Amino acid sequence: MDQPHAAAAGQDEGPVALTPQISVPGIERSRLTPSASQVCPTCGATTSSYVYAIGRIEPRFPLPSIEKEFAQTTGRADTAGLTDRQAIQKVLSQRSNRYLARQLCWVMTIEGLENYILLPRDPLDVDLLIESLRPTPTPLDLDVAIGMKGPVAATDVCNGLVVPILFFDQLYSFDRDSLIKGIPRPEQMQPEAFTAAAAELFDRIMQMADNAGATDNHRALNYLAVRYPAIYAKAAENFAANSSLSSLSVTPSSLSGARKILDVIFSFTNRSTDVIEKFFCRVDITDEFPFLITKLSSYYDR
Repeated sequence: MDQPHAAAAGQDEGPVALTPQISVPGIERSRLTPSASQVCPTCGATTSSYVYAIGRIEPRFPLPSIEKEFAQTTGRADTAGLTDRQAIQKVLSQRSNRYLARQLCWVMTIEGLENYILLPRDPLDVDLLIESLRPTPTPLDLDVAIGMKGPVAATDVCNGLVVPILFFDQLYSFDRDSLIKGIPRPEQMQPEAFTAAAAELFDRIMQMADNAGATDNHRALNYLAVRYPAIYAKAAENFAANSSLSSLSVTPSSLSGARKILDVIFSFTNRSTDVIEKFFCRVDITDEFPFLITKLSSYYDR
């Protein structure tokens, strides 16, 4: 799938930098560094807490001094005619102002709730945080953060915000319309019908209760939502056949053994006959980056 699904091409490569070399006002680095059991993908650790979250990222000032420094820097920049958001994006995008971006508190909200404070595992990835700033934001803007869940931030880290820190290895941004337009459409499907079907399925996944991308089930669903276009084509086909998406469930796969594999099951109920037809795909969520094991196919209850 093309952008934005392919925007994370190569993201399945293992992380290189294990310790974030980034300072956050009010917190010691030792309290920010994930433990070995959290960061090592090959040392046999079994207590890793991975996150595959879809939400929105926004910068905040953790201290009044940083806000004042930003205001002085903005005052020296050519921002005439720009909105506040455009001015922030322009100032932070300048290489000479990277020190400000490193001092800001970057918060990910999901369904309007503050879920994580983001920190890059590789200090160079602060650029990805800056790229998440849109000059003209819309309610449909989305960001994907993939990484490891760290400790809950102290009250002095982000101006009193107490949420877990997410050490991310991959971060990319898109809007919902671009994602849906990038999904290959079946030739026999009308564009309007396909777009409506894809949008409804995506929204259903995003609105599932407490989907912060931290549980195994939600990581599998979020991975499929942004990386596997076949689920949208199947939803559109069933809507066209007068069926409703009656349930979306995730269960451990019978293939699970040394690795953690989940079956993601899509159930469609015919609106006229009440006949239920199920389809499923298998996702391996053992490690930080999920991947597809079995393509979407018919599912039969055992």
